[in-house]
Amino acid sequence: MGLVTGQAPDAAGVGELSDAELIERSRREPDCFAVIFDRHADEILRYAHARLGPDRAEDIAAETFLAAFRRRDHYDPAWADARPWLYGIAVRLIGKDRRSESRYRRMLQTAPAERLAADFGDRSADRVTAQQLRPQLAAALNGLPARDRELLLLIAWAGLSYEESARALGISTSAVRSRLNRIRVRTRKELGGANPARLDEEYDRG
Repeated sequence: MGLVTGQAPDAAGVGELSDAELIERSRREPDCFAVIFDRHADEILRYAHARLGPDRAEDIAAETFLAAFRRRDHYDPAWADARPWLYGIAVRLIGKDRRSESRYRRMLQTAPAERLAADFGDRSADRVTAQQLRPQLAAALNGLPARDRELLLLIAWAGLSYEESARALGISTSAVRSRLNRIRVRTRKELGGANPARLDEEYDRG
């Protein structure tokens, strides 16, 4: 199939199908899975790059789609959007990478302060500046259990909803809410009251 090159099949109307419909069709016509790659490869690659850096990002992204292709017979068609499923596969692969945690910590220390503040902190300039926030933020996130950090990144960086994050991590939506509330309380304390990960109710789409 065109998974590596991203060349989608030319079947009429295939681009109008949902992810679930494409995956179902790919069971009979494997080349259709290339459309799933075309739709989501860049997003998965960006997430892997943020977690592991450039050296491993492309490998993890490729492994994610190869694993997804092999497991497509087990995909739940009730989910029209395949992103949570793909993120779940990527998260598990990243978790197996021995260098993921060290690269994650290095990323926190070297990422532009403005990016960190925009993604994780309070936007109010009179509360804390981006430069002031960076070391506190790195320390706060490093102090979280690995599973909590991954959830935080799925919400704040990947932009998944609570329900989608639950799907990706194989937990319940109520568990996501409970875990995020614990993260919010702990991280706000570390940041002196700043709002971590923009997790206010307007971002709760679950």
